[in-house]
Amino acid sequence: MTARSSILQSNWSRAASPVRCDLRPGPPQSSGAKACQAVIDTNREGNQIPRNAFDRFVDRRGTDSIKWAHYDADVLPMWVADMDFPSPPAVIEALRERANHGVFGYPTEPPALRDLFVDRLRRLYGWTVSPDHLLFLPNVAVGFNLACHAVAKAGDGILYQTPIYFPILRIPEHAGLTARVNELQRTPSGRYEIDFDAFEQCAERSRVFVLCNPHNPVSRAFTEDELERLANVCLRHDVIVCSDEIHADFLYDGRRHVPVASLSREVEQNSVTLFAPNKTFNIAGVACAIAVVPNETLRCRIVAAKRGLVPHVGIMSYAAALAAYQHEDDWLAGLLRYLQENRDVLTRLAAEELPGIAVTPIEGTYLAWLDCREAIEEDPHEFFLRQARVALNGGAMFGPGGAGFVRLNFGCPKATLLDGLRRMRDALV
Repeated sequence: MTARSSILQSNWSRAASPVRCDLRPGPPQSSGAKACQAVIDTNREGNQIPRNAFDRFVDRRGTDSIKWAHYDADVLPMWVADMDFPSPPAVIEALRERANHGVFGYPTEPPALRDLFVDRLRRLYGWTVSPDHLLFLPNVAVGFNLACHAVAKAGDGILYQTPIYFPILRIPEHAGLTARVNELQRTPSGRYEIDFDAFEQCAERSRVFVLCNPHNPVSRAFTEDELERLANVCLRHDVIVCSDEIHADFLYDGRRHVPVASLSREVEQNSVTLFAPNKTFNIAGVACAIAVVPNETLRCRIVAAKRGLVPHVGIMSYAAALAAYQHEDDWLAGLLRYLQENRDVLTRLAAEELPGIAVTPIEGTYLAWLDCREAIEEDPHEFFLRQARVALNGGAMFGPGGAGFVRLNFGCPKATLLDGLRRMRDALV
């Protein structure tokens, strides 16, 4: 073994702790994770204890998964924001009970869901709203499209901050609006900041601002001061704020999410805030979203904008959301600890073993934004797909400022993450 190989093996072994896996390269279709399926840990007393539930590899091929069906079988998918963990046991049991009932007629919302979610907003964020302020929608993308149709007319400006979640880039075409782009500024540390002067210039010619917080893909959790500055600019220029906060539960290092509408009564009346259980509890296939719209006039306009095109939330989606919010605490706390460990492993190993690749500081989400411009001259998405057989999201799809980057989903068992990083390393060195 060469000195270089010895160092690499040591680094991968340290990254795997406390999960003891065979990290030797295996056949591509194994994803390096099946080797860990039977792994258990031993405590100080020598008793065997179950390993972390999030270490368990679940084979998703052949299950109609977009993430796992889109590419060839030897490709490791680390792209779409869909975690590879089973949903919470309470959600699985609620769906099983609903299925066992056997009748799937037209649903109404569960009576407890509104009060449950209102209490969650108060408990987590100190934000008090009325149950009447909530609208249940099929998903968050429907929510921000509806909001833009409701408040803007053809030709009006829509303001967003790129690089950004790519469905937001499609709103101008869907609603006949004019894009006003406020590109986020990457600092020497890799952290992204807001150009507030440019933001105000865009706001002067806009009717709606679609905020993404925590930000996908640059992993920023905007501070209260930043949010106040953005909100005040929008108030000055009569710009409605539509805030996609679907990743609100994924913040690290003790950060606390601040819903922009919670800043003041005035901001609240100028805002549409979108939440969902879909990312948090990995239930995108039985999705729903909650729009919080305290302004009654605005809320009515959003309902009217449905125009017979937006379906009701499905019966299984309601069952999953209710169970998730009723029984979330322990499972979600464990998930966040695991994701933070994955984030730290990714950040360290990328710095040590992926030459020329810089990981943007990850304050929130389970999505890493990797700067590949120094290491790879071509599209890094195509490079890693071809050379590493790892599927990532290409940065260009996130708009201006995205070229030369890729987005990596680390919401997966550690063995899967390590396999992906090893493949990427071997393609680079």
